[in-house]
Amino acid sequence: MPQRCPVAHTLDTTGRDIHAEAAALRSRGVAVRVELPGGVLAWSINDYATVRKVLSDPKVTKSARNHWPDFIEGRIRPDWEMISWVAMDNMVTAYGKDHVRLRRLVGKAFTPRRTETYRPLVERLTNGLLASLETVEPGEVVDLRKHFAYPLPAMLVAELIGMSEEARVATAEVIDMMVDTTVTPEQAQAVLRNWRGAMEQLVAEKRANPGEDITSDLIAARDEDGSRLSEAELCDTIFAILGAGSETTINFFDNAITALLTHPEQLELVLSGRASWDDVIDETLRVESPLAHLPLRYAVEDIELDGVTIPKGDPILVNYSAVGRDPKLHGETADRFDVTRQDKEHLSFGHGPHYCMGAGIARLVATVGLSSLFERFPDLSLAVPADELQPLPTFIMNGHRALPVRLTAPVPAAVG
Repeated sequence: MPQRCPVAHTLDTTGRDIHAEAAALRSRGVAVRVELPGGVLAWSINDYATVRKVLSDPKVTKSARNHWPDFIEGRIRPDWEMISWVAMDNMVTAYGKDHVRLRRLVGKAFTPRRTETYRPLVERLTNGLLASLETVEPGEVVDLRKHFAYPLPAMLVAELIGMSEEARVATAEVIDMMVDTTVTPEQAQAVLRNWRGAMEQLVAEKRANPGEDITSDLIAARDEDGSRLSEAELCDTIFAILGAGSETTINFFDNAITALLTHPEQLELVLSGRASWDDVIDETLRVESPLAHLPLRYAVEDIELDGVTIPKGDPILVNYSAVGRDPKLHGETADRFDVTRQDKEHLSFGHGPHYCMGAGIARLVATVGLSSLFERFPDLSLAVPADELQPLPTFIMNGHRALPVRLTAPVPAAVG
C-alpha cells in the first residue's frame, strides 16, 4: 500500500499497555498514521471531539466492500490477520440504505420494552453463577473472569439468539481468537471459516425448529416485503450480535470489578448508597472502555481533521481507550477512576448511526450482575496486586487474561 504520510506508530499487537499507547498517540495529534498487522496502514483517531465528529460523519463508512480500495482490488490477503473484521456482511459493516434496513430489522429485539422483559433471564443466569461461586471455600482463589465476568454476558446473548450452551462454548474460542491481534495468518483464516460455519449451523437449526429468539425472528423477516436478508447478511448479523453483545460486556465486568477492588473507598460509596451502580457503569466505561482500538472505518471522501487530510479510501481506527481519558474533556484527573465525578461523558457505546443498539441490555446486565455480586460477596478482594494482572493479547479489546480474586463467606441471598 503506498504511503501518503509517514507512519508515526506501529500498534503493539500484544496490548501490553493500551493506555500508555493511547496517550502517546493522542499527544501526536487527533489523527495519526499507524501500522496494523501485516503492514496494513490506517489512521488512529485519538481525541474526544474528533472521534465524535468521525462517528457521525456521513463521509465515514464501515463497509470495506464498498469503500476500501485495497480490499476491493485484492491487495488485502484472504488470510490477513484481521480479515474477520472486514469480511463480514452485516449491519455493522453495511452502508447507507443497507445499514438502515438491517438495523431496523435487528432493532426490534432491543427496544426498551423488550429489554425489560429480559430482566428475569439476567437474574436467573446471575444467581446461577453466584450459587456456583458460593460452593468455593472462603479464602480460596478463583478466576472471576472465567467464572462470572465471561459466562454471564456470553450465556445471555446465546439465549437471546437461540444458541445452545454446547454451541456457545465452541464458538467462544473463535470469538476470543478474533479479537487476539497476535494471531497468525493461518489462525485468522481458521477464525473466519469457523465462525461462519457455526452461524450457518445455527441458522439451519432455527430454520428447522424456530423458537422465540432473535435468530428465528430474522429468518422470518427474510420473507417480509422490503426487508429481505441475504443468507450471508443473516449469518453475519447474528455473529455480530453474539460477538458485540458478549465480548465488550465481559471486559466491562472485568474492568469494573478490578476498579472497585483497587479503589475500596469507591466501592464503599456504592455499597452505602452514596453513589449508584449507574455511576460505576459510566465511570468504568469512561476510564476503562472495553473497546480499545476498534477497526475499521473508511473515508468515503477526503476528510479534513484539524489540519490532517485522511485521503479517500483510507482505513480508520477509533481509539476508544484515548477518548474517555482525554484531558481536554476531563482535565488533569482524566485517567483517575472516580464514581463521584460529575461529568462521566464517554463514547463507549459509540455515537451516530452505529450507536450500540444493545446499550440498554448492557446496562441491565451490568447493574444486576455487579449489584448481585457485591451483595453476595461484599468483602471480595483481589488475590494479586493489580499491576500483576495480565492484559489480553490485543489492541482491540481492554481486559485481562484472568481476574484472580479471593472469595469470602457469602452473604445469604435474599428470599422473595
